[in-house]
Amino acid sequence: MSAPTSTAVTQSEHSGGDRRPPGRVRTLWDALGTKAYLFSVGALVVLAGWGLSPYFLTSRNLVAVLITASVVSILAVGQFMVIVTGGIDLSVGSVAALSSVVSALALQNGVPMVLAVVIGLVVGGVVGLFNGILIVYGGITPFIVTLAMLSVARGLAYLIQTGRFVPIENDSFMSVFNGDVAGVPSPVLIALVVTVVAAGALALMPFGRRLYAIGSNPEAARLSGLPVRRDVLRAYFLSSTLAGLGGMMIAAQLTEGSAIIGNEYELNSIAAVVVGGASLFGGSGDPISAVVGGLIIAMILNIMDLLGVQAQTQLIVKGAVIVLAVLFTTGRGREGIRRLWTLVRGRRTAHSQGEPAGESA
Repeated sequence: MSAPTSTAVTQSEHSGGDRRPPGRVRTLWDALGTKAYLFSVGALVVLAGWGLSPYFLTSRNLVAVLITASVVSILAVGQFMVIVTGGIDLSVGSVAALSSVVSALALQNGVPMVLAVVIGLVVGGVVGLFNGILIVYGGITPFIVTLAMLSVARGLAYLIQTGRFVPIENDSFMSVFNGDVAGVPSPVLIALVVTVVAAGALALMPFGRRLYAIGSNPEAARLSGLPVRRDVLRAYFLSSTLAGLGGMMIAAQLTEGSAIIGNEYELNSIAAVVVGGASLFGGSGDPISAVVGGLIIAMILNIMDLLGVQAQTQLIVKGAVIVLAVLFTTGRGREGIRRLWTLVRGRRTAHSQGEPAGESA
């Protein structure tokens, strides 16, 4: 009885309005559609910047955009690993600040550069593990846990820093995180390596496939015997570790560690993931799209800077971009647009058909 029904459904899908191929091919189809959307939007933003400001396509400005986007991209990759499980990490900006202060203090006290970097990464990872433990074993929602950690990590950074900031005078640290390799800025190279490694891990390794399964249906993943708790812990650990890496990159650019850096970076990383087409409900998206989303946001903000747009207006534009991205990249958003268009078109048709009747009456 079930086989004919399945066949009928399959036939109706192919003969109906949804002409996309089924199964894994459909998943690839959707992914390519999201990529096409992203690169189309990116091309439009570049054209808009070129038309609005003569400085936008200069090599100096484009390098500045890439360096700015590199930090957001690294945080967005970590944020995506959490969001794909159906969670969220609001603490990444504060973790970046904490790691910047810790690594700067370590360097100031004569700790070798490599060990100072490791300490900064470990501090970020420990915060992520603490988030994961409270979420997985404490049963507290990710929003509440990471919102609390946003304040805790920022407060710890203020407590341990000496003075208003911690100056960094280590040439090796500056060269690694704010130098260049063969003319390419090192922050861009670091972001590229992180993105490629994360994309490969999520696409090819069992850990990545399990994260998607957890985000799609956590209960089904648990009943299937997947290590849901362990993988969620790993996701939050990686998110905070990458936030620590981003914090040290910001510290190198500012030549100081400070508790005030990383403000709004949690929102920027979430915006990058959303603009990249990932669903906040989990189970969809990919790190490369999140990075492209971060680059699009960086370009839009850069254009507004070149035009002298006020910071308040930039916040409004950023919010509008996020809403539009959700509408056009998520299935629910596209379905809402289709329903709205059908409603408007139906009213227009009814109105146009009703006018002759009214005139004759």
